[in-house]
Amino acid sequence: MKKLIYLLVVILLPSIAFSQKSDEKKVKATFYGFVKTDMFWDTRQTVSAREGHFLLFPAPVNEDAVGDDINDKANFNFLSIQSRVGVSVSGPNVLNAKLSGKIEGDFFGQLNTNIGLFRLRHAFVKLNWTKTELLIGQYWNPMFVTDCFPGTVSFNTGSPFQPFARNPQVRLSHIMGIAKVMVVANSQSDYTSRGPNPLDPSISIASAKFMRNSALPELSAQVQLKPTTNLLFGIGASYKQIVPQIVTPNNYKTTTSVGGYNVIAYLKLVTTKVTFKFEGIYGQNVPDVLMIGGFGVSDSTDKVKGFVEYATINTFSAWTDIHTNGNKIQVGIFAGYSKNLGAQKDIIGPIYGLGTTIESMYRVSPRVTFKYNKLKFAVEGEYTVANYGSSFDSKGIPTNTTAASNFRMLFATYYFF
Repeated sequence: MKKLIYLLVVILLPSIAFSQKSDEKKVKATFYGFVKTDMFWDTRQTVSAREGHFLLFPAPVNEDAVGDDINDKANFNFLSIQSRVGVSVSGPNVLNAKLSGKIEGDFFGQLNTNIGLFRLRHAFVKLNWTKTELLIGQYWNPMFVTDCFPGTVSFNTGSPFQPFARNPQVRLSHIMGIAKVMVVANSQSDYTSRGPNPLDPSISIASAKFMRNSALPELSAQVQLKPTTNLLFGIGASYKQIVPQIVTPNNYKTTTSVGGYNVIAYLKLVTTKVTFKFEGIYGQNVPDVLMIGGFGVSDSTDKVKGFVEYATINTFSAWTDIHTNGNKIQVGIFAGYSKNLGAQKDIIGPIYGLGTTIESMYRVSPRVTFKYNKLKFAVEGEYTVANYGSSFDSKGIPTNTTAASNFRMLFATYYFF
């Protein structure tokens, strides 16, 4: 018996080793990325990230002692921090599904203080069956539709009119005829909600702890229809809940939460010469996707203990992006509009969020790109106007507005590899 077992081991061991080596050979890794340098000039000081690279909107009018606007000052910068590198890996198959994964990063850093350091953009594993896909890891927020987003030269990709965020998540997609149905549960990492600073509740800070303390991930669902190869449209909705405080300023435990719904609808049409994209967004408390809005204190239920209730500041946004389909030269234009719709309840206390003093804003960005093999040059003008309020009405909408405008001229060079 022992001899038989020994004989089987001798016979089978080489075949097992060969099978393992064969499977290993099925693993394929592909490196990709690009080197990009942005050179830009602004007519005004801006609200932005990474030394002006990621532009959101112009800074508000800020008058000095004699009435001169301090923020009315031109500036420029040259940066290469958007340069990107990644690796895509595929195989071997697992559970009757095609296995793949990706790790991607750039040199954008996580904060202005560590600009230039390598940071994680994407890191996920995918299992693909015939009609079903499971993605686990960090990827685009479902409100950022990879099949329909602005093709701007600027790294802001249309923000704050277009939702922009990447989140750790679990995403399940299924194809049914011309329809693709997707459900997502995600947390927050680099792109986070805003809420009160524990040391000073009148000040707004960004932190992932506000969602973590809710003990509930953001939940999303989306339906995408593609009746032809040239036409795409879809709708989606999500629910997000955060807990702004776990202890009041008066040192009493609190678990009061604030929840918000988001809805998107989009359309993409590709003709022989031109591509048209449109999207509309209604969002409640959406600073985590770099849109204006947030939430505010709507009631004081116990002044002795410091218990309060909250209401979301709601936002409407719409954008369109149109460009030609030339292989070497493309001309395009982006236009966006966003408005603060206020809260459904009266706001009686502090407001936390992004651009909460902006009543409305718009942007127009024409561009032209030139591509020569793996080299691309791009020029874009970006004109943004934000209407800042000096006060608020009962619903938290800024009033007595003053417009602040900025024009950015951007020149970018890409080398793809």
